[in-house]
Amino acid sequence: MMEVVMFLGKIIPKALMPFEISGETVGEVRTVLDMHERKAEMAREADAFIALPGGYGTMEELLEMITWSHLGIHKKTVGLLNVDGYYNNLLALFDNGVEEGFIKPGARHIIVSAPTANELLEKMEQYTPSHEHVAPQESWQMEQLGDYPKQVNAQ
Repeated sequence: MMEVVMFLGKIIPKALMPFEISGETVGEVRTVLDMHERKAEMAREADAFIALPGGYGTMEELLEMITWSHLGIHKKTVGLLNVDGYYNNLLALFDNGVEEGFIKPGARHIIVSAPTANELLEKMEQYTPSHEHVAPQESWQMEQLGDYPKQVNAQ
């Protein structure tokens, strides 16, 4: 059985602090410079990714983690908690992408979805990647992702 280890906290860009943090927080709050640094930090810390129903930011981060899996940047499970069918249309879009030839059938299975948290965790425990990566994971330098703002600011 998979051991679930969670980072109980929040990684948030400094600019969003006044809008996203109000009142008492649970766990650690890490402030980063921007969204690129946030995603890189989350990717380093996570054993897997789970997207709950959310807005544009959630969807953008979800799609980036799917893309990173497809590219071979990470080999972590990407889960979608599809509460009350919230993501049915997005999943249908992925299916249409396969039918139209834009998404390889194996790559469609990068994402694991379920309507309940327990079912999703169960599916994620059983998940085995079945897609080909565009490039081997070893060819990507994950540690450089976190240096993005420092490299830009150093110039």
